[in-house]
Amino acid sequence: MKMELKTYEEARDWLYSLKNRGSFYGLERMEHFAKKLGSPQKAYPIIHVAGTNGKGSTAAMLEAIFRAHGFKTGLSTSPHLVRQGERIQVNRSILDESQILEYTREMVEEANVIAEINPEMHPSFFEFMTAMAFRHFQRENVDIAIVEVGLGGRLDASNVVIPEVTVITSIGLDHCEILGDTFEAIAREKAGIIKGGIPTVIGQLPSEAESVIRSICKKRNSSLISVVEEFGNDVSTYPQTNLVGGYQRLNAATALAVARVLGSRFNLDEEISVSTLKDVYWPGRWDEQDLEHRKIIFDVTHNSDGVQWLEENLSRMTEKGIPKPDVIFGVMGDDRANILVPVIARFAKSITFVVPQQARSSTFESLESFVPPSFSGSVVRGSVSELFPSRGECSLDVPSTGPILVTGSIYLIGEIWERFVEDGPVGQGILQDF
Repeated sequence: MKMELKTYEEARDWLYSLKNRGSFYGLERMEHFAKKLGSPQKAYPIIHVAGTNGKGSTAAMLEAIFRAHGFKTGLSTSPHLVRQGERIQVNRSILDESQILEYTREMVEEANVIAEINPEMHPSFFEFMTAMAFRHFQRENVDIAIVEVGLGGRLDASNVVIPEVTVITSIGLDHCEILGDTFEAIAREKAGIIKGGIPTVIGQLPSEAESVIRSICKKRNSSLISVVEEFGNDVSTYPQTNLVGGYQRLNAATALAVARVLGSRFNLDEEISVSTLKDVYWPGRWDEQDLEHRKIIFDVTHNSDGVQWLEENLSRMTEKGIPKPDVIFGVMGDDRANILVPVIARFAKSITFVVPQQARSSTFESLESFVPPSFSGSVVRGSVSELFPSRGECSLDVPSTGPILVTGSIYLIGEIWERFVEDGPVGQGILQDF
């Protein structure tokens, strides 16, 4: 039976319904779906980027480098902040709602043909969006695509690609319930994207994780390029970028190492690449903006691997004599809150907790339980609608000497972004968390 999707909203709701099919964490469905679509991911060169943290920023840097050299670029990332089409970009132009509707209309028919034979093989939302990215990049005739892994690597839907180079930006203890609870276990999952004879670039990794990666590269005859070997141990000497924080210099070094690997094939000029790194935009990553009375900083530090960099940025503020910030915070999962809240409390003037509208969000009670008894500032509960009543406004924007820091889950930043940046409700947040 042919499905009639007349509006983007109908397409969005249908895509959301795919969540109920379950995660089916594996490659078989994606391989089948990509083949049904004609394997569009084979039509252009790909850089495949995995990592616990930093993969989105590194992908954005690589996209900027190749675009600066005159190449037409595809960029596939997840999740989105506000608009679903942020996941699929060509030359940093996002897929608009009408395009998503058209792709969904045509691809649903191909998905249904598969499901008629075996309903369990119908693609999930993430698989559908990954395939949509592949098809869009093919139709746009991109010169190169940078594809970010969604979760892990080995069994991620994006792992049907055969890339020019594989990238693993970092290894940290996150999504342990799926990927394992040791650096070695998580490294093995991330290393699942390493392909035979394809070079691999790694960022600074824990020694246990790096040992696993090196062993797998050796077995698969993949030459390994380490950022530490390329640039040394001192992050302060790494390539500069306009994105704030030492971790962004680490990401910049990773991107530049990838550019060096592909330099001869694509005739990349390192001077252009280095210069481009100073003009990269990736929203919500220590993203400073001005309000009427105060500065507001948006940051997506959301796990244990990123907490050292949050601490570094906050320490730098203290060293510069910047008064303590009023912090707005919400996150997915108590294991993350337990690590992040005590660090925030050391630097915050006040903490306002918010519970993002996602099932995995930490509750107010949980968040409050992680505040150290020594914290002397105020701790209050808030909501996105109260804190951000309209475009460009924050209720904490009163005369003060210190900034406002919004940090934690990318889903929280996305909910705020929809009110703070957009002219009106977008209604695509239901598609974020998968």
